[in-house]
Amino acid sequence: MNLVRAELLKIRTISLWWGFGLLLLPLWAAALFFNWASATSEPTGQDLGVTVSLVTSGQFFGLLVVLLLGAIMVTNEFHHLTATTTFLTTPRRERVILAKFAAAIVISLAVWAVVTTLNLVITPIVMADVEMSAQLGASEVWEAIGLNALAFALWAILGVGCGVLIRNQLAATLILSTLYVLGTAVVTAVFFVLSDWISGLEKLDFLVPTVASDLMISGSMLPEGPGRLTGVVVLITYAAVTGAVGTLITRRRDIG
Repeated sequence: MNLVRAELLKIRTISLWWGFGLLLLPLWAAALFFNWASATSEPTGQDLGVTVSLVTSGQFFGLLVVLLLGAIMVTNEFHHLTATTTFLTTPRRERVILAKFAAAIVISLAVWAVVTTLNLVITPIVMADVEMSAQLGASEVWEAIGLNALAFALWAILGVGCGVLIRNQLAATLILSTLYVLGTAVVTAVFFVLSDWISGLEKLDFLVPTVASDLMISGSMLPEGPGRLTGVVVLITYAAVTGAVGTLITRRRDIG
């Protein structure tokens, strides 16, 4: 626990964290208004689907924020040349990296809690405006909220693992941001184009991490698509592989 508290203290001393927070708020608001506008064109009887979209508004950009924060928890050590001191203080390197995973999960859940609270407050207002019934008592809605929390935690683990692989702070931020935003569109487009030669390939786009995390909250709304569990399995696999590789590299690589 002392190591986890130390990691949380480190992230509070990083000047970038509040910048990410300020960036997330307008992006969350933009996502909310987009879902609000989309709700006006939904046919009658789609109250449940609209409610799920609204209570999970901001997932895409929220996951990007926790991904970058997770990476910075590692790269910041190398950027400020404190990695050597950290590992000399705690020679068992795997304990340090596990503490970073735990701290990243705590931070990600805090981000999720803030965004979800705002969504729960505003959703009934939006639903009333579009003359729909807010389905906040439906089990599917709370399942989506819970799985959204899991997605935030898993992306935080991905961030720490990627930070181990890309130790330069600026490079990690640029590469991960580009892959997250543009990579999703590019890979999805590639899947679609190649489906002309490989039948059904476009249906495997859930293997893209961002698509998998979206599937975790919208899977039950897609009658012909894979279920939420598929998204959970895919994202857990990415997080587990990244976390394991990151831990092994940290144990073996020179930190100088």
